[in-house]
Amino acid sequence: MTAAVDVRFAEQVAFLKTLIRSPSENPPGDIDPFAETTAEALCGLGLDVERHPVAEPFVRQTGMRSVTNLIVRRRFGAGGPVIALNAHGDVVPAGEGWSVDPYAAEEHGGALYGRGTVFGKSDISAYTFALLALTDRPDGLNGTIELHLTCDEETGGTLGPMWIVGQDLSKPDYVIASGFNRVVTTAHNGCLQMEVILRGRAAHAATPASGVDALEAAMHTLRTLYEERDRLAISARGLDPKMRPTLTIGMIQGGLNTNVIPDRVMLRLDRRLTPQEVGEEVETALVERVQGALPVREGLEIECRRLLLAEPLRPVAGVGVLADAIHKHIEQWFPAAATPGPGSPLFSDARHYAAAGVPTVLYGTGPTSMAAANAYAADEHIRLDDLRATTGVLIDALRDLLGDGLR
Repeated sequence: MTAAVDVRFAEQVAFLKTLIRSPSENPPGDIDPFAETTAEALCGLGLDVERHPVAEPFVRQTGMRSVTNLIVRRRFGAGGPVIALNAHGDVVPAGEGWSVDPYAAEEHGGALYGRGTVFGKSDISAYTFALLALTDRPDGLNGTIELHLTCDEETGGTLGPMWIVGQDLSKPDYVIASGFNRVVTTAHNGCLQMEVILRGRAAHAATPASGVDALEAAMHTLRTLYEERDRLAISARGLDPKMRPTLTIGMIQGGLNTNVIPDRVMLRLDRRLTPQEVGEEVETALVERVQGALPVREGLEIECRRLLLAEPLRPVAGVGVLADAIHKHIEQWFPAAATPGPGSPLFSDARHYAAAGVPTVLYGTGPTSMAAANAYAADEHIRLDDLRATTGVLIDALRDLLGDGLR
């Protein structure tokens, strides 16, 4: 129903520009000003907005400065399911190399440029105006649509989706959350990030025997980690390349000076988890492997510390109905629609809904590819015709789902 999109599309683009022009970089994660700007814009559209600030001690634990979650609820008819639409407003820092002001929301060649256009302010826009389209024509609908607008996706979502569910602020039956590209995603990989610290004893290079070389010890650790990486690659043969387990060492730091035996070396690693794996089990096995490979020597110590554990998004019973309803309309709105994939190698905060037993899919205004839209890079942008079509998909899918699609 193109009319349902077109009647408000100019208003939708203006709304999105307002969001982009309100910086919400995380870090540093001071998101309350953006949340208030968004709340005021939603109220201006005639929506009732609940503001749910998170207490400062919890915010500080994540390294952020302020977090306020926004919830909008709109009931149609009597009974029916509660479908939450979740998108985040925090963005990575703009960085350098832009040809335009990253917070001016400029249009060029049918595209809108700015930090957050891909992840995930365009999704806030699409979800909001899909809800408004249903509000304009509520006939035949039964159920509730909620907007869950959160602000801590870049730090894991513990104060966003996890907080909303854990604090009983909402009990959705289904969730549609921001996606990575233009397909419906029902699963994604998780991520374990760890820091490994090796401690020895410093000594002058003229008398190296009096020290304990932490860098030499780190060589054993590196060899063990790369052997594990290769083992994972062999074990993953036959799996979809996007959903394979991987291990990457992304950082090494250590040493005091050229003429000093290193007394401390730090490694940081990233282990991607498949939906079939359990994060804590992988972590325990990896720590045992790393610690067991280190030679026993007086004065040599090793410490393994978790930096991040994001469990995978695993399909929940009932998710197929949701995914099918959306994909049916993707095919209508996008002539060259991609078939649903097995999942994504990236992770999102939507996993917290699935972990609570809620059928959850990822679908939003994601581009054909992250590279095509410069996601997370300079000149991030979204094609306005893609925004329009995605909003149309959501309107039609939600109308089906609140009609008879979930009965």
